[in-house]
Amino acid sequence: MNTQFKKGIVELCILSLLVDEDMYGYHLIHTLSKHIDVSENTVYPILRRLTKEGCFITYLEDSNEGAPRKYYQMTKYGFEKFMLLRNEWDAFIGGVYQVIHKGGVNSETIFRRFKERIKKTER
Repeated sequence: MNTQFKKGIVELCILSLLVDEDMYGYHLIHTLSKHIDVSENTVYPILRRLTKEGCFITYLEDSNEGAPRKYYQMTKYGFEKFMLLRNEWDAFIGGVYQVIHKGGVNSETIFRRFKERIKKTER
């Protein structure tokens, strides 16, 4: 996936996942990576920053598989930030779709549109 597309949206995805349930870092990364190519080097700095900003509180919970896990729980401030970013994202992506889907949403329609434009310029 294009890294420029990904840049900035990972934060919104992290916030979105933590609206529904508390998660520990590895679980969060595993869940995100089903949809977006992310790594620990991307996610953990965002988690630290958002925790420092007051979006999450953390707590430790014992694990059957080794050391206790650090869970992230969304705060009211974190939820407000999520809603703000989500509204901004919806407005942004709506505008993007209007531009890139002008005249058609599937490849065949877009190709036909381009082919017609080329024919006009060849005359």
